[in-house]
Amino acid sequence: MCGSSPRPSPSGQGQRLPEWLHAVRNDNLPGLHILAAGIDRDRDAVIAGLTPPWSSGVVEGHVNRIKMFKRQMFGRVGFLRLRRRVLLYR
Repeated sequence: MCGSSPRPSPSGQGQRLPEWLHAVRNDNLPGLHILAAGIDRDRDAVIAGLTPPWSSGVVEGHVNRIKMFKRQMFGRVGFLRLRRRVLLYR
């Protein structure tokens, strides 16, 4: 998790957060010091969020696509047309 400069941990490595925070505090990057202080305030929740081996990336991609359709169709068509476009998209 730590290299020449601190980088966020990939998913499933929440147990390495204290090591990363220590590296951030030792670097000369004031912006990251503020981030580290914020993470420390709720460390247990952050570790819990980084620990699961699964990701919601696929679901978030579908949500993003549906929101894009909604923005494109706003004011021009009704809900049934939007629903049809979402369901028929490949």
